[in-house]
Amino acid sequence: MLLSLALLTAVAVPMQGTDSVKIQEWTVPWERTRPRDPSVDKEGKVWFVGQAGHYIGKLDPATGEFKRFELDPGTGPHTQIVGSDGNIWYAGNRANHIGKVDPTTGQITKYPTPEGVRDPHTMVEDKNGNIWFTAQQSQYVGRFNPKSGKMDVIKMEGRKNPYGIALDSKGNVWFNEFATNAIGKIDPNTMELTEYPLPNERSRDRRIAISSDDMIWYTDYGRGFVGRLNPGTKKVDEWPLPGGPLSQPYGMTIDDKDRVWIAEIGKQPTGGEDKKVRIVGFDTRDCALMSTTWVPSGGGTIRHMIFDKNSREVWFGTDANTIGRFKVPN
Repeated sequence: MLLSLALLTAVAVPMQGTDSVKIQEWTVPWERTRPRDPSVDKEGKVWFVGQAGHYIGKLDPATGEFKRFELDPGTGPHTQIVGSDGNIWYAGNRANHIGKVDPTTGQITKYPTPEGVRDPHTMVEDKNGNIWFTAQQSQYVGRFNPKSGKMDVIKMEGRKNPYGIALDSKGNVWFNEFATNAIGKIDPNTMELTEYPLPNERSRDRRIAISSDDMIWYTDYGRGFVGRLNPGTKKVDEWPLPGGPLSQPYGMTIDDKDRVWIAEIGKQPTGGEDKKVRIVGFDTRDCALMSTTWVPSGGGTIRHMIFDKNSREVWFGTDANTIGRFKVPN
């Protein structure tokens, strides 16, 4: 179902402060393996994938020790999550499967995706233990039940490139349609798809986060904005990011005080540090920029970030071969 075009309001960003967060990074010992998409288990250990190295990695932040779990060559893992069952679930992006790693034994179990769903991309777990995932190039969004092994998938019409994915408080599944200017929603009870067009045809929303009031926040990679979609009114508001039109906001997460954290990976304005990624903090309640912080390693690219509510820390992986974190302000 396609909804009518939303209204758009562009708003100047008020600056509340420029206090930087303190970023700490660990260099991953396996060079040029593109560590990315971390998550944190109940013991505070950090899990991530080596997309170019075909492995699942684990970092103990207390000791700096790394451990590697090998995947088959060519797996190309894109994302992993620590499941509510304690297992590590990963997207075998280049090998047509969702995989499970037993964190104690390292045993791997593979669950093939349905025919045509060749590239599981980003995943999120719902309250029932189902894993929802996007498949960017093959144009699907799917639901995987780890208990039964069943996968239900929805095919996008046309080229949409489903990308980031998140859940609202009612369990609805929201995802970016990165190849066009729209955001999608799936009702988990009926599997009905609804699409919300964004007003600017040049918008390319890439990552998504949902605040406690169920407003839908997204990074506009194509234009350098952070945007908000109101699902009830279909109204869209957007705020320019400090890096401007070429900032290419990519990785994104939201914390427990409804502040979004965004990685600008693009070319910075004259006088900026062109080769560094910048982390931008934006308060969604006041609609105000909070902070900007350069990533010490340079970062290269930060594709995905997560907020760990237990430690109140944001975690990310970088193309500079590091795993990084920072604690959010009180």
